[in-house]
Amino acid sequence: MNGPLPESLRYTDGRYVFERRPGLDTTKAPLAERRRFAGALHALHRPWFAIRVPRGVGVLTTIGRKSGSPRVTYVKAVRDGNRAYLAAITGRHTLWVKNIQVNPSVSLRLTDGTYTGAARVIAPGDPVYEAAHERFCGVVHPFDYLENVFHRKGLPSRRKIVELHRAWFEGGTPLVVELDTRA
Repeated sequence: MNGPLPESLRYTDGRYVFERRPGLDTTKAPLAERRRFAGALHALHRPWFAIRVPRGVGVLTTIGRKSGSPRVTYVKAVRDGNRAYLAAITGRHTLWVKNIQVNPSVSLRLTDGTYTGAARVIAPGDPVYEAAHERFCGVVHPFDYLENVFHRKGLPSRRKIVELHRAWFEGGTPLVVELDTRA
């Protein structure tokens, strides 16, 4: 599954455009419009994720770099032992990535519990980059099929989900969270 990505999924530096909604360019929309979209998406997630976080999803809490207040967002998160791998779809411009760069201490709620840890951006050449790429892009959970319907045209399939996750990892900003798993 390392062949070229479909043209509709290729992007760099967070310039992600939904294949299903090509008019919704996440980088060209005014900030107020992007915040409304993110707010609506979070409103859809909040009740469901309050009951149970689906496998492959995480509730990430960062500390606001300006406000110092906790900031909660929902992310694709794949756990591998004492690490979790994430990708900011809209790249380094994503507010939670900027928060992590100022204060790497985070909390991450996953299906199996809530963990604290230190997050950091990773790039090719980083010792964990290849493992992160393999786990983030190659693991498919049931929730990913629903997520795929939102982002891609046509019926979801394992191949299309892996392509989407590859596009997010390679075109966005990948991160690793070193989880504190001490009991």
